[in-house]
Amino acid sequence: MKEIFVNLKRFEVPQSLGGICPLDNPKKWIEWVMEESIRYGLGKLPDIRVTYLLPEALIISALEKLASYPAGEVQNLQIGCQGVFREDVTPGGNFGAFTTNLPAAAAKNLGCTWSIIGHSEERRDKLGIIERYDPSCNASVIARTKAMQALNSIINEEVSCALEAGLNVLLCVGETAAEKGDGSFTEQKPRVEAVLKSQLEIGLKGIKGKTGNQTIVIGYEPVWAIGPGKTPPDREYIAFVSAYIKAVVKEKYNFDPVVVYGGGLKEENAGMIAGIETIGGGLVALTRFTGDIGFDPEGLRNIIAKYAA
Repeated sequence: MKEIFVNLKRFEVPQSLGGICPLDNPKKWIEWVMEESIRYGLGKLPDIRVTYLLPEALIISALEKLASYPAGEVQNLQIGCQGVFREDVTPGGNFGAFTTNLPAAAAKNLGCTWSIIGHSEERRDKLGIIERYDPSCNASVIARTKAMQALNSIINEEVSCALEAGLNVLLCVGETAAEKGDGSFTEQKPRVEAVLKSQLEIGLKGIKGKTGNQTIVIGYEPVWAIGPGKTPPDREYIAFVSAYIKAVVKEKYNFDPVVVYGGGLKEENAGMIAGIETIGGGLVALTRFTGDIGFDPEGLRNIIAKYAA
C-alpha cells in the first residue's frame, strides 16, 4: 500500500483574510474538498491510501461528509489530525486540563485514524520557544545538540500518546541547511546521517509494545529545500536518505517502515520519486504553485496519477 498524505495546514483561511481558501466558509470548503475527492475516485485507488491531515475544526465536517458516501467510495480515504499533545487524557488521571492543546484521546474520539508528528513547522515552533528561553542554544555544537535532544524527546512523547490512543503516526524527520552543512555530497552524508539517527532513535524511543495494529510511517523532509526558490534534492540524495532511514529503524526497532517524501510531492517530481525503491509515497500540500496558489482535489488527482504511472 502506497501512502499519500495531504497536509492542509491552515488552507481554510479565506483569501479575504490573507489566506488561500477560495471560500469564506471553512465548513463548506472542507465539504467541497471531500466531495471532489470522491468525484475523482481518490477513495478507491488501487493500492494507494490517501490521508487528509486537517486542522481540528475541520475534522468532524470532513468525516460527516465522507460518511454520506458508500463504503466502497471511501475505503482508502482517511482523516488525520495535525499533531497531538505530549500528555493525554487517562482514566483516573488528567481528565481535561488541556486548554489550547489536542490530546490524542480527543483526536481519536473525533474520528481521526492518523496524526502527523514532528513536521518541520512544528519543530521550528518548539525550537523557537527553546530559543526564547535560551538564545545561546545555537551558540555551539554542544548547546545545539542539547536543544535538539530536548525537542526530539517532546516529539517522542507525542508519538507515544498517539500510539497508545490507537492512532497511526506519520513521523517527520529531516535536516536543515545548517545541519547539512557545506561541501560535497560525500562530506554532507555523515552530518545528515547523525541528524536523522538522533531524530529516529529519540523520536521512536519506547515504542515497542505500543504499536498494536497501528502503523508508523516516516516522512522525510529536506527542510533546507522547502520554500519558494529552493532547489529540491535529486534522486540520489532522496534514495540515500530513505534507505538510511529504513536501515536505522529496522536495526533499532525491528520493523521496515514505509518512508514517504515530505519535501513536496508535485506533478513535476512525482514520477522521479515513485521510481525510488525505498520511497513508498509522499506528502502533498499545495497543488498550484503559480498565479492563484492553492490546493484542489483535481490537482491532487493529477499528482497521484503521475506517481502511480
